[in-house]
Amino acid sequence: MLKGCFTAIVTPFKEDAVDYEALGRLSDFQIKNGITGILAVGTTGESPVLTWDEHNRVVEVVAEKTKGKCICIAGAGSNNTKESLAGAKHAVEVGADAVLLVDPYYNGPSSLEIRREYVAPVAASAPDVEIIPYVIPGRTGAQLLPEDLAILNRDFNNVNTVKEATASLDNMRRTRACCGPDFTILSGDDGMTFDLIQDPQIGGVGVISVASNVAPGPVTEMVNLLLEGDASQAQKLQTALEPVFNLVTVKTMEETPYGEVVCRARNPLGVKTLMSILGMPSGGCRQPLGKMSRNGLETVLSAARKVQTDNPEIFQPIAEFFNVDIADRLHNPSNWEGLYYEEY
Repeated sequence: MLKGCFTAIVTPFKEDAVDYEALGRLSDFQIKNGITGILAVGTTGESPVLTWDEHNRVVEVVAEKTKGKCICIAGAGSNNTKESLAGAKHAVEVGADAVLLVDPYYNGPSSLEIRREYVAPVAASAPDVEIIPYVIPGRTGAQLLPEDLAILNRDFNNVNTVKEATASLDNMRRTRACCGPDFTILSGDDGMTFDLIQDPQIGGVGVISVASNVAPGPVTEMVNLLLEGDASQAQKLQTALEPVFNLVTVKTMEETPYGEVVCRARNPLGVKTLMSILGMPSGGCRQPLGKMSRNGLETVLSAARKVQTDNPEIFQPIAEFFNVDIADRLHNPSNWEGLYYEEY
């Protein structure tokens, strides 16, 4: 069973090229701080904007770094099943322990089609590794339903886990009801991990986390405490980490010449901006993602400063591993130059 905390690692860029050296350092940081496993090239890793050569190389780097140390999950999701089949084949060849398949985005197949024409062919092609459907309708416009997930679990020995990011506790409960007590439900949403594990009708056992890019130890500890039944201590960590959890999507109101608009900076822009501020080698995002608004940057800074003031131990491992002064990073404007648009 896959349980614990798995980091959906960002893909670092340097001058718009994948920075494989930085990826190795970020992976080492995760491993040193006790992460259960690393997901390479999930959507947090900006899989839609990587070439497949880049995608495969990222998987190779993470698989090599994690070998014998922690679990490697390889993203192979696509809206083209042929691409996913090739990605899964490569992941198996380089030693990944599991393959993640995000629901096909934009072309919007039905749940029936996702099951029969997407997950099933990949599961059949890679019987020796765990195949993890990733259900996130808010980003894909499609959804593998619990009923079809249960059929996959019945028909394939290697479909025993789901990354659940529907933001619906009812859907999670339905997944448990359909798939039975031995099926693994992992949270795909940091902010819902506590409830997903605590709810006896869901019985989740972990998270594939964005926030653990900057706080692998604390997020892992929170999950472990919940699995051990220590909700009180886990709640303290949940509260301490909540400002970071809230950066997965940063929503601000912005003034334009034509009136006020909502600006949503979506994952991984918020966490990559935070990582850059803190001195971690994440680089920016690849187009069409860009930068934060000035208001968005202030939201990130405010969240990080709150964590540093209330719980400085959360960022201390970053200071030690990357040899940075967190207080200076959070208060010296030179550290966030170029991370935001000067005007809307």
